[in-house]
Amino acid sequence: MENKNSPLSIILLLILALIWGTSFILMKKGLVVFSPGEVAALRVTIAGIILLPLALMKWKEIKSTHTGKLFLSGLMGVFIPAFLFTSAQRHIDSSVAGILNTLSPLWTMIMGAAFFSLTFKRAAITGILIGLAGTIMLMLSRSGGHITGFNLYGLLIVVACAFYGWNLNYIKSNIADLRSLTITSISVALVAPLGAVYLFGFTDFTEKLFTAPGAWKAFGFIALLALMSTAIAVSLFNKLVKMTTPLFASSVTYIMPIVSVMWGVVDGEKLFVGHFIGMGAILGGVYLANKKSN
Repeated sequence: MENKNSPLSIILLLILALIWGTSFILMKKGLVVFSPGEVAALRVTIAGIILLPLALMKWKEIKSTHTGKLFLSGLMGVFIPAFLFTSAQRHIDSSVAGILNTLSPLWTMIMGAAFFSLTFKRAAITGILIGLAGTIMLMLSRSGGHITGFNLYGLLIVVACAFYGWNLNYIKSNIADLRSLTITSISVALVAPLGAVYLFGFTDFTEKLFTAPGAWKAFGFIALLALMSTAIAVSLFNKLVKMTTPLFASSVTYIMPIVSVMWGVVDGEKLFVGHFIGMGAILGGVYLANKKSN
């Protein structure tokens, strides 16, 4: 097993931060034409199609007992968060979405303690509380820099991070005997039909694609999102989880906000003092929780 501070682990961490930090602006571009549900379903469906040949090749590596576990991992780690993130981004800036995603390591700890018998020291609780305080600050920071109202849509990202945290621990505890590419390809391929059924059975995606202005451009952004942020990045991430620990792997969210904020500013989004205070609190809380955790 690789040491968690090995050069390869750190390189993977940086690549993932760059890919996933860019995913928020790609979602935003897709939402210009398509609904949150359409963007999420299209993302999962395309990723499943891309990974299907690999999934078929890897299928011989799994046992019958793995199928349900891989489906559950795909549901909790890919399918549900995809819908939560796109629903939230219709109402908050992509840069803020990227910042809120830094809660993933805290949720990894909480889920590990609650469901996977992991323990952490009392000081780590302080880090969790600081991080949650930062989240509240972000959700209170509205355009104009005023602390005037609570943006409930930010809670959708908080919940998505909880799903990520659960799934990281689940992979490490229940399907660690499988290779990362096997986990990714099969889990995504198993949930992709759900996305396709929703997309073609319950939306007017096809009509929009051929009639709405800019639809094919938006489709291109979503396809890139599916290829890079789901098919490729999830494979790299699962490899990192198996090489190191769930908590170290989830620390990719330390760097992601820098990328997401950069893309947001390039796209004309504005950040105010409250956003930076909230971001600082979340990053500080995550750092403290990691530093002090068992």
